Amino acid sequence: MNFVEPDERIALRKAVADLGRSFGPEYYLERARSGGHTTELWNEAGRLGYLGVAVPEEYGGGGGGIGDLAAVCEEFCAVGTPLLLMLVSPAICATVIARYGTTEQKQSWLPRFATGEVRMSFAITEPEAGSNSHLLTTTARRADDGGWVLTGRKVFISGVDEADAVMVVGRTEDAKTGRLRPALFIVPTDAPGFEYRRIEMDLVSADRQFGLFLDEVPLSADALVGAEDADLGAMFAGLNPERILGAAFSVGLARYALGKAVAYAQQRSVWGVPIGAHQGLAHPLAQVKIELELARLMTQKAAALYDSGDDFGAGEAANMAKYAAAEVAIRAVDQAVQVHGGNGLASEYGLGVLLGSVRASRIAPVSREMVLNFVAQHSLGLPKSYGPGSTADHGR
Repeated sequence: MNFVEPDERIALRKAVADLGRSFGPEYYLERARSGGHTTELWNEAGRLGYLGVAVPEEYGGGGGGIGDLAAVCEEFCAVGTPLLLMLVSPAICATVIARYGTTEQKQSWLPRFATGEVRMSFAITEPEAGSNSHLLTTTARRADDGGWVLTGRKVFISGVDEADAVMVVGRTEDAKTGRLRPALFIVPTDAPGFEYRRIEMDLVSADRQFGLFLDEVPLSADALVGAEDADLGAMFAGLNPERILGAAFSVGLARYALGKAVAYAQQRSVWGVPIGAHQGLAHPLAQVKIELELARLMTQKAAALYDSGDDFGAGEAANMAKYAAAEVAIRAVDQAVQVHGGNGLASEYGLGVLLGSVRASRIAPVSREMVLNFVAQHSLGLPKSYGPGSTADHGR
């Protein structure tokens, strides 16, 4: 067992961090506060191949794994330039297409994922069903021309205003049983009958949340991802990577907050000594550092298991990593604000805006409670305490 990353990934981390620093947290906050997007950073990261590190080489990507993509995500966050759409576009959508897409879908989409040219959102959550795939009301029926007609509603879908398409989780009727089964469809954002509306959030972020309305949206036959009789595993193939990237995202933000707190504790002096010399501040920061390294190790373990092909092992580790990383991110930002005192909520220091962002990590991409449900059932063997079909049910 090796706890040291390969030289190639260490070099990748440095290069990504250098790019993020060249834009800086000021760039990100200006875009977030003004309602803009981090388009320039995304495009440059794509041009340099950082967004496509996990896309197979035959399609122009780096041929690496989710561990490499998670490292990219973490480093951008750690220098104050987070790219939330990384959790969705390259982590979920590109992964699902690479694993389960048709030859034509791979040839059409993966080269553009490799360069960051294409952005794709992912839509599963619904107002009543949440992410329970057996209760989703978004349905697709066969059209006379062999295509599909999709109808339904989704909520809290990230980055739709920047996306070229949305990978939508719907349900189709099984010809043999008549039952509805989950299926994935690629829906262009300019498709007739497709509408999205921004959900106003009390968050300062360059990435927005949207509600989707699909009213008899006509789709071609090749909009269906993979085979029509694909099993549920294909449905959730991208959710392990999403949770791994979500953990990396939180770890990166925790690193960023801790770095700012430590720098301030070293520079700010009271009674002739740096405030970091006082155990009342030093010990909480040390505790954050310990919890941060534990979350980071679990994130790397989850990525290693996923890249080795162990989907179930990766599911357990990804859930644990996501839980641990969210908790330490919240603790890190809260303690950084405390170290700064009143300055912690001053716009100049850029910490107050992180409070909402890290708090949201307890909710998405899977809630803390559903992670605990998964661990209780699958890791501890306790009786199942929730209904069938949720994303936690499959460890992905």
